[in-house]
Amino acid sequence: MKAFLIERYGDKAGVRAGEVPNPEVGADDVLVKIHAASVNPLDLKLRDGAFKAFLPYRLPLVLGNDLAGTVVRVGPAVTRFAVGDEIYARPDKDRIGTFAELIAVHQDDVAIKPATLTMEEAASLPLVALTAWQALVERAQVQPGQKVLIHAGAGGLGTIAVQLAKALGAHVAATASTAKADLVKELGADVVVDYRKQDFETVLDGYDVVLDSLGGENLAKSLRVLKPGGKAIGVAGPPDAAFARELGLSPILRIVMSALSFTTRRRAKRRGVTYSFLFMKAGGGTLREFARLVDAGKIRPVVDRVFPFDQTPKAMEYVEKGRAKAGKVVIAMT
Repeated sequence: MKAFLIERYGDKAGVRAGEVPNPEVGADDVLVKIHAASVNPLDLKLRDGAFKAFLPYRLPLVLGNDLAGTVVRVGPAVTRFAVGDEIYARPDKDRIGTFAELIAVHQDDVAIKPATLTMEEAASLPLVALTAWQALVERAQVQPGQKVLIHAGAGGLGTIAVQLAKALGAHVAATASTAKADLVKELGADVVVDYRKQDFETVLDGYDVVLDSLGGENLAKSLRVLKPGGKAIGVAGPPDAAFARELGLSPILRIVMSALSFTTRRRAKRRGVTYSFLFMKAGGGTLREFARLVDAGKIRPVVDRVFPFDQTPKAMEYVEKGRAKAGKVVIAMT
């Protein structure tokens, strides 16, 4: 089958089309004909080798972390899906590779796609939907009336997190540029801070939760808008020891991870708040819950642009250079 892959880390021009063997289908797997996939910043980081210390993929590696498609074969132990089902999924971190014509995914990581969405729209959701859900529902346990700050509210993750926080009954603030403020308000933000004109830490205070996708100084400032007991959840880093334990990394790597986040955790402790790093996990059950919200009209995907499959490298370049106006960039197979 045709796929887009890398043969070595760090080569931005190295994402190339190639022929790879069709996937092997395990007993609990569904084989999916991919109709659409989407590009995430994670794909760029994997290409560059940013996570090779704890995600040691064997090269050549087919990239891609989101998909929507049709089931064309099921393993003998599969009970939840049948040939012809339209599904969406984020494969497990060890089985990525959605920039391809076919993929085999464990049935636990798959869900029937939202009925109200096209394949392209559905493909834009899995990774960001899972990230938003695991941050706001599972880790932060956001309750009605709480105050939640979402950074980069017009981005791929931000557009979904703003809507999910609002659906959970939270008061939502988001950072965005002036040009994107109206969209972010339409998605449910009660307050939009123009990061080019205002410093969010001077206008926001007393927040229960911050979801930070930027890291660095932005994360440091985010700690200062939290009220005592508040939670800062970062998806851009720095990673922490808890994350290293989740991955089952060696004691040495656990120490390294702990050291990377030491300054942030110390700042958080001084302010009476907490910081944790989130690396999203695959989960079909969560995607089923998310599909209900989508079909109920509470969450809608935001797609910036759709590229044909043969322009996958251009789609990645488009994301890397920050050309997307809002939401996700999608790759369509046909």
